[in-house]
Amino acid sequence: MPTRISASFQLLLRKILRRFEIFFFLAKEILSERNFIYFSCVAVAISCAFAVIILKSFAHNVFLWANYANKYLKLPYSNSILPIVGILLTVLVIKRFLGGTIEKGSSRILHSVAKKGGIVPRKQMYAQILTSSLTVGLGGSAGLESPIVITGAAFGSNYAQKYKLSQKDRILLLACGVSAGIGAAFNAPIAGVLFAIEVILADITISAFIPIMISAATGALVSKIVLSSDILLSFQQEQNFNFRNTPYYILLGILAGIVSVYHARTFRKVEHYFAHFSERKYAKAIFGSLVLAVLIFLFPTLFGEGYESIKTLSTAHPEELLENTLLESQKSNEWVLLLFVGAIALIKSVATGITLGSGGNGGNFAPSLFVGSYLGFFTAKTVEMLGISKLPITNFTIVGMAGILSGLFHAPLTAIFLIGEITGGYDLMIPLMIVSSISFAISKRFEVHSMDVKALADKGEVFTSDKDKNILQSIDVLNLVKNGLKSLTEEMSLKKLTEILASHKQDLYPVLNDRHELVGILEFEKVRTIIFNSFQVKYSTVKEHMSVPTVLLQYDEEIDSIMDKFDQSGIETLPVIKNGKFYGCLSKLDILEAYRIKFKEMVIE
Repeated sequence: MPTRISASFQLLLRKILRRFEIFFFLAKEILSERNFIYFSCVAVAISCAFAVIILKSFAHNVFLWANYANKYLKLPYSNSILPIVGILLTVLVIKRFLGGTIEKGSSRILHSVAKKGGIVPRKQMYAQILTSSLTVGLGGSAGLESPIVITGAAFGSNYAQKYKLSQKDRILLLACGVSAGIGAAFNAPIAGVLFAIEVILADITISAFIPIMISAATGALVSKIVLSSDILLSFQQEQNFNFRNTPYYILLGILAGIVSVYHARTFRKVEHYFAHFSERKYAKAIFGSLVLAVLIFLFPTLFGEGYESIKTLSTAHPEELLENTLLESQKSNEWVLLLFVGAIALIKSVATGITLGSGGNGGNFAPSLFVGSYLGFFTAKTVEMLGISKLPITNFTIVGMAGILSGLFHAPLTAIFLIGEITGGYDLMIPLMIVSSISFAISKRFEVHSMDVKALADKGEVFTSDKDKNILQSIDVLNLVKNGLKSLTEEMSLKKLTEILASHKQDLYPVLNDRHELVGILEFEKVRTIIFNSFQVKYSTVKEHMSVPTVLLQYDEEIDSIMDKFDQSGIETLPVIKNGKFYGCLSKLDILEAYRIKFKEMVIE
């Protein structure tokens, strides 16, 4: 009986989806190309918003249950046990149902844009929701925004593929999904637009703003209608900006830049250590989750996203953070609270690294806000307790979030407007600008790329602010290599060569030895006059007229290095070597033609 009901439900679901598909195909036929994009960005945004609603609701309800268990059911270890269960379940789901692997981090979107024309795997439409809800929802010390962003990108990309849209429109809808995800997650549409532009898209025209803005507004609207304000990160900022506190905001900006660099480097080291701890995935998950459980037992606010503790920190009673901890008896001691907050700000990067390195799924967006709020509180409270000045601690707690977000993701505009939107006003715009810009400048000085994309940027697999480099890196150079060329040997006579020239139209002829190694290059232009001299043709060999190549390209060489060799040598065509053997020839003109074509494809209009 249950099987029959399940089959009936699946059949009904397929019929509903089929009708939706017919509706969208009809819309594509009826509407103009531009209007269909507007229509599509709304559909993608609604899908993303409901994904956000599912994730946020699940994580919030688990947090409430864990707090209830601690406070009323007297289950003091529930906060520590749940993350172990969550990470193990995540590893199980990835291994059994997702092919054994899953792409983590928003950097994978940038890789898709740079190398795959905006194509995101279909499984990312549900894999991120499923795994991050288990990891973060059950207490893993990471954020849901990165999975939300990837899910939104997957919705946009796969929608475009389904309805056979161009590469430009596919990348545009991918960005629409991203902006909708951020807009829905924080009820912050402006931040969603800026995040899509600052972080995801390297190049964009003014007309592309409209679909991205529509998506962000739609995502935020759906989220606001369905989700309660308790689930979303929001503040009621009451204290105005006092210009006399400017030196202390400058200090916070400097500290935020330094802590951003510390967080990024510590996270990478910890994640790398746990990721390579063992080849056995369950052993790694058990070890990592046990270490995380100990940290959460000692510092309960490391549980989950940590947004509730951020709200607590910005209230008049931050000492409530010490409830259900080993230091609960010291709630009235402000120095204990200060040291507790400072320690957590530094340990959060370790906890997040363990969560993701041991097999969990999540991101660093929420941890950046978490660390920023704790740093802001720590800075203002320290100044106050040392008797230097009385500072608005709530303001510093809020502004600190923008500082770390800007420093970690190199996205100062997103940071400024996100915090402005979630606080319900822009009274703190000046300190937000000060702290975000200083933090960004310091972080950029020590870390050229943001923490999410550093590894891929070093390999040339994501876009950066260098537009020419972005286009060059998007070119698949190996497809331009001409292989299968007719080759010669050193001992071959020119008489034999004339027969080859009659049947092959090549400008260059590689000269190979019996091990298929390149020993020389024979240029047709240099022997064209000689082949009409019967004496030289009869008594000369290829070896006498070939040139030994001084510049070689390697099969796996980066595009930057290839172009440098072309420029420095002044040679238009260079041989390519693979594993010491001749592979083919690459022309600079072919690369420039590919560049021209890519440039036309990549300009989002």
